[in-house]
Amino acid sequence: QVQLVESGGGLVQSGDSLRLSCAASGRTFSNYGMGWFRQAPGKEREFVGGISQYGVSTTYASAVKGRFTISGDNAKNTVYLQMNSLKPEDTAVYFCAAGSYSGGRGNANLYDYWGQGTQVTVSS
Repeated sequence: QVQLVESGGGLVQSGDSLRLSCAASGRTFSNYGMGWFRQAPGKEREFVGGISQYGVSTTYASAVKGRFTISGDNAKNTVYLQMNSLKPEDTAVYFCAAGSYSGGRGNANLYDYWGQGTQVTVSS
C-alpha cells in the first residue's frame, strides 16, 4: 500500500508560480511511476505530467510543457510539481498518483494509488 498526500495548492495570480508536493508513505516511491493529474469543475480529469520509476524520464501534457516541471526527492519520498507562468485555465484540483507499471505515462488506469487532491486557483 502507498499513501499519497498532496500539499502546496492555493490562490495565485496569473503569471505566478506554485510548487505542489506529493508525499508518499508505505513503500519507497522510487519503485513507482508517479503522475500528476488535474480536474477542473465540469471537466474530466486530465493528465498533467509524470515521472518514471527512479526518475529516469518525465512526460508532460502539451498544455503545460515548458511551464511545469516534475521532480522527485528519494530521501524525502516526495515528488514535486513546479508550476510556472500559471494561467487561469490551470485552475483545478491537482492529484498525484502512483503506479507500479505506469512509467509516469498519461493513462490514469495505470495508477493504483491516488492522493486526495489539492486546489489550485489562478486568478486573471
